[in-house]
Amino acid sequence: MKKKPIFKRLAVISGLMAVIMLVYTARFGYMQLVQADYYRSLSDTTYSQTVSIKAARGEILDRYGRPLAQNRQSQNIVLNAIYLQNADLNATLLTIINLLNSSGQTWRDELPLTTDNPAAYTTDTAEIADMKEYLGLNDYATAQNCYDAMVQKYGLARYSAEEQRSIMGIRYTMDARDFSIANPFTLAEDISDATALKIKELNIPGVQVDIVPVREYVETDIAPHIIGTIGPIYAEDDWETLRQQGYAYDDRIGKSGIEQAMEEYLRGEPGVQRVIMDSSGNVVEVVTESEPVAGNTVMLTIDRDLQRVAQDSLAELVNSLAGQEDSDSHAGAVVVLDVNTFEVLAAATYPSYDMETYNNNYSSLLQNEYNPLYNRALQGVYPPGSTFKPAIALAALQENIITEQTTFRCVHTFSANDMTFRCLGYHGSINVLTALEKSCNYFFFELADRLQISKMNYYCQLLGLGLPTGIEISESSGVLAGPSVRSSWNYGDTIQAAIGQSDNVFTPIQMAAYISTIVNGGTRYSAHLVKEIRSYDMQETVKDDTPTVLNETGFRADAIETIKKGMLSVSLEGTARSIFSNYPIEVGAKTGTAEISNGLDHGVFIAFAPYDDPEIAVAAVIENGGHGSSVAPLVKDIFDQYFFAENEVYNDQQVNTLLP
Repeated sequence: MKKKPIFKRLAVISGLMAVIMLVYTARFGYMQLVQADYYRSLSDTTYSQTVSIKAARGEILDRYGRPLAQNRQSQNIVLNAIYLQNADLNATLLTIINLLNSSGQTWRDELPLTTDNPAAYTTDTAEIADMKEYLGLNDYATAQNCYDAMVQKYGLARYSAEEQRSIMGIRYTMDARDFSIANPFTLAEDISDATALKIKELNIPGVQVDIVPVREYVETDIAPHIIGTIGPIYAEDDWETLRQQGYAYDDRIGKSGIEQAMEEYLRGEPGVQRVIMDSSGNVVEVVTESEPVAGNTVMLTIDRDLQRVAQDSLAELVNSLAGQEDSDSHAGAVVVLDVNTFEVLAAATYPSYDMETYNNNYSSLLQNEYNPLYNRALQGVYPPGSTFKPAIALAALQENIITEQTTFRCVHTFSANDMTFRCLGYHGSINVLTALEKSCNYFFFELADRLQISKMNYYCQLLGLGLPTGIEISESSGVLAGPSVRSSWNYGDTIQAAIGQSDNVFTPIQMAAYISTIVNGGTRYSAHLVKEIRSYDMQETVKDDTPTVLNETGFRADAIETIKKGMLSVSLEGTARSIFSNYPIEVGAKTGTAEISNGLDHGVFIAFAPYDDPEIAVAAVIENGGHGSSVAPLVKDIFDQYFFAENEVYNDQQVNTLLP
C-alpha cells in the first residue's frame, strides 16, 4: 500500500525528463541543421581586440600665436601584430633591415649589447640588469651569454653574426615595448619618401607605413629650457600608470619643460579601433569606434622676439666679459616679467642648446663643464648682493623705523656687539634714497640692527624671496638666510644678510618677481608661462589667462613710492647712470655685486620701467661677471626691444582677429 505513491512520483519525474530531453534534442537539431551557417559565422568571429589610434600632439605658440613647437607629417614603419601572427618574423625583419641599410636609415634597437663580435655590454648598467632578468640569466652572466641566449630564444642560429645582432636588437626592443595586437611597434621613424615607397611595394603583411605627426621646432634654439623635450616611455616613467591612462608603449610623452608640465593638455585623446578576427587569427572586420582627438594648443606668455633679443644679448655679454681682468664669465641668465600679471615674457639661459641636435649631442651636453642643460633662469640660485637692499629698505619704511627723510651718518666702519663691518665708502649723512643710489652698506647695517632677522625675513617672504614663484615648470626655491637655515645664527649673520650676503641665494625669476611685487603696488602673483590653452583648432578656450594671486603684501603706497624713487636715482645718478641717465624713458634699477666663496663676484641687476607706470621688470645675473653695472647693457637691450622695436606683431586685439 505504501509503495504505490513512490512509483507514481517516479513515473511523473521520468516523464518530465523525457519531455525535456526531447525539447533539447529538437533545439540542437534545429541549430545544427537550420541555423548552421549562422552559428558557424559566430564561431568564426568571436575574438576581437581594440587598437589605439594615435592623436596629434597639441602645438605650442608664443603669446601672439606664432608657432614655437608645431607638427609636421612624418612617415614611420610600423609592425602590426594582427597581420604578423602567421609570418616568419625573422625573415620579415631581415628584409626590412636590408632595405633600411641600403637607404642609409636607422631603426629602433634598444638592446644593451654592442654590435661587435664577440658581444660586449654598453655602459647603461640598469638596462643590462633588465636584459638579464628578461632572459632569466644570473647577474654574473657575460655579454656573450646574453647574446647566445637570444640566438636560441629567437631562433637565429641559421643567420650570420651581423644578421643575428640586427634581428635580435629589434626582437628584444619589440618585447621590451610590449609589442602585441593592442600595441603596434614603430620600427623606424621619419623615413624618406623613397624608403616609404619601397616598403609599400614589398607589400609585406603586417608591415605598414603610417603617416604620423612629429614635433618640429620653428626656431630650434629659441627657449629650449622652457619648451622642453618629448621622448619615448621608459620604465622610470611608471609605465603601468601610463598604460591605465591610455598610453601605448611606443607613444612619446613630455620629458621636461612645458612639454612635460602641459602633457595632459597636449597629448590628445587616442581613437579606438576594434579588430574582429576569426578563430584562425584572420582579420574579418576593422571597426573604428572613436576618432582620435588632437591635443590642445598651448599659448605661452613668451614673446618670441623679446626672447630672441634676451638670448642673443645675454650670450654676447657673457662672451664679451669672459677673460677680462675683473671678470671671468661663462654663464648667466635673465628673466622678464609683466609686473601686473607675472607673465614671463622672456627667460634666457646661457650657455644653451639647440633642440634639433639635442638627442645627438646629449652626452656632450651632459659633460660640458658649464652645463648648458641647466635652466639658470629658474633653477640657478645666486646671492643677490645689493639688489636685496630695496627689500630691506621697504621693510624698515613699513615698520616706521625710518622715513624718507631719516638720515644716518656713514663713517665707513659700523661697530656693534663687539663686531666691526665696513662700507665700501665714506658717504656721510645719507637717507634711504641716497643709500640706494650709492649702495651704501653702512645705511643697511643700521637697518639690520633695528629690524633684526625675524622682521627682515617676514617682509622678504611677503615679496616671495626664498619661496617658489608657482611657475609651471621645475624651479628652485632659493634660500632666505636666517636661523631656520643655520642653527648657529648670530648677530653678524643678520648684518651680512641685510646686504644680500650670508646664506641668501635666489633665482633670477624670484628676483624679477620680488621687484614686480613692489612696483605693482604690493600684489604677488604666481609667475606663469602659460597664457591660455585653446582647442587644437583655436576655436575654444580650455584655460584662460586670469592670473593667480599668491598674497597681498599690505605695504603702504608711500613706502613703495620711496623705494621706486630710490631705484630711479640709481639710474639717473647712481651705479647704472652710464647706461640709463639719458634713456628715453625713466627706469628704476639696482645693481648688485654678489660675493662668492670661490671665484670672481657675480654681477646682478634688477630693473623696472617705465618709472611712472611700470609694465615690465627684469632680473639678470652674470656668473663671475665682476660688477652689477656690467649687466646693464643686457637690460637696456631688453628695454629697447620691448618699448621701441618695430614689432611685426601685434597687440592682443590684432592677434584675436588673426587666429581662427
